[in-house]
Amino acid sequence: MSHTTSGRLLVAAIVLAMCLDCRSSQAPPVAAKLPADSAEQVLFGVRSLLTTNGVQRGELHADTGYVYDDQTRFDLRNVTVSFTTETGQPYGKMRAERGVYSLRTQVLEGWGNVVITMNDGRTLKSPHLTYNQTSNLVSSDTTYEASGGGKSQHGIGFTADPQFTHYRCLKACVGSAPVALPSK
Repeated sequence: MSHTTSGRLLVAAIVLAMCLDCRSSQAPPVAAKLPADSAEQVLFGVRSLLTTNGVQRGELHADTGYVYDDQTRFDLRNVTVSFTTETGQPYGKMRAERGVYSLRTQVLEGWGNVVITMNDGRTLKSPHLTYNQTSNLVSSDTTYEASGGGKSQHGIGFTADPQFTHYRCLKACVGSAPVALPSK
């Protein structure tokens, strides 16, 4: 067999193998749909004031924002919210990897290593938190851990005002705090 004949047989075998592979009924791979693919707008360096009836409740910052639903829902990345009292005094911050804010419901949800840090050093950590701007309540239906002032508490689900002065654990509530023992 000559070089040209064996070369032609090799090319024919490769073409035949390619044609057999072409008969595969599998759909071609499709890339995952990204938030930017369906967003009405994509915003960078997002800053927004959170107000209720003209009263500022906080200030929101995010690296990136994807706008949906006729510009009423914002899907945010690397979110920080600074909370303020009705008189404008700051009292805490929330950080999350991802957040969704709805103008219609005035609800901000945070996901992924959500941490609220109060000015007095108290902290609350959870995989998911919800801040309802209208009722001015923070809540979660998943695990959480709160600590500060020598006290700690964890459980599943809670509701609280943003300053955590009125706080209610929903289930599996466990806490610890120092106890002063009387001396003799």
